[in-house]
Amino acid sequence: MAQIEKVFIETYYITDANDATDTTGGGIDAGTKTYRIYVDLKPGSKIRKIYGDTYHRLMFSSTEVFFNNKVDGLTFAKDFNRNRFKENTVALDTWLTIGQVSQQSTKTYFGVPKPADRDGSFIGGLNSDGGSAAIAQGLLVNSDTEMGIPLTTADGIDTMLSEPNNWAHYGFQDFATQNDSTIFGSLVPGMSFVSNNAGLINSAGIGGVIRDTNQVLIAQLTTRGELSFEINLEIEQLDGVFTKIVKYVAKSDTLLEDEALSPFLSYPFLCGCLDANYLEYKDIYACNFQDSCKTLVVLGCMDTSACNFDPKANYNVPSLCCYPGLCNDRDLNVVCPALASENFNLSVFPNPSADLINFSFWLKNEQEISYSVQDLFGNEIISLTTAGKDQGNVIRTVDIGTLDNGLYLLKVYINDLVFRKAFLKSE
Repeated sequence: MAQIEKVFIETYYITDANDATDTTGGGIDAGTKTYRIYVDLKPGSKIRKIYGDTYHRLMFSSTEVFFNNKVDGLTFAKDFNRNRFKENTVALDTWLTIGQVSQQSTKTYFGVPKPADRDGSFIGGLNSDGGSAAIAQGLLVNSDTEMGIPLTTADGIDTMLSEPNNWAHYGFQDFATQNDSTIFGSLVPGMSFVSNNAGLINSAGIGGVIRDTNQVLIAQLTTRGELSFEINLEIEQLDGVFTKIVKYVAKSDTLLEDEALSPFLSYPFLCGCLDANYLEYKDIYACNFQDSCKTLVVLGCMDTSACNFDPKANYNVPSLCCYPGLCNDRDLNVVCPALASENFNLSVFPNPSADLINFSFWLKNEQEISYSVQDLFGNEIISLTTAGKDQGNVIRTVDIGTLDNGLYLLKVYINDLVFRKAFLKSE
């Protein structure tokens, strides 16, 4: 799976009746879930870009509308001031990011999975203004076990010493007004964002707060519906002592030279056989499905015209196939000892020739033979089956006088074997 070890979705928060009292942020129903999407990278790798392009769309979708805070919501989490998270339901806003979730003065804050958060919380409870209903205990205090650690215990936010810069984006906000009418803005309620021309970029690249796990937050999505997404990432990864850029895409319908498929970037994940030793294996699977691996791969030559055809093989390897005069630099006596014992050596002479060619070979036992001449496109031009059976030194003559100048292939058929020899017709 290359640099992307997995993608996981954390249930960050589930709203309750108190949260539903707030109208300042536009209102949110109880039972609405906030999800965070993390990309788990190999140590040393960084995300430089989230994007959709001509061949690979960027897509986030839900069966219900996404929630966006109408007063203080933003498209990109990097633009939040930490103090905004104290206000009503701002902390549940839907947004995109590459790692960064807010900033304040000299500190820059990044997303981390709640179980990895060791510095407490500045979200919810006493850190909340209580919303429009001025709830005394504050908002975002739900402790439903389905969402794991409560936000009042761990807010999934930590600091990093290095502050990322070099940000750029396109395809989300109106260029002139900076208004966002997508699912990441509050202007128009939406259930889906699909674009072949959108991106959020940090040209320096961003890794995880904890370098060993290297988990990078890329989106927060709040909705009552079921999620689906297709994400494409530009990743800076180590290549020896140097770094290189690789684009990992969600779909492999079109793969360019610098692109690689990652099945983790498309959700819901497809599950199947992940063991490449089985025929059922496919690189589009992100998770293993029980008992999906059924048929062990047996490598071999499956060309019935080859002298080493393997009837037990179920995965053809053409480079393993051997024919007289063509055995990929291997010893024919070892690969096809039965054929070698016949002392079979197909010769064509003269070569090149203007009108007649002769071909000869040795047969230890009586065999019925036939032959054909084909052009380079595989079209059969001459075909003949000899009467009776031949044995010993066999010589045949073929009239090629009517053929156009060029390269041709002589094929000699003996039982289930086919022997080939190229020759040149030249005046």
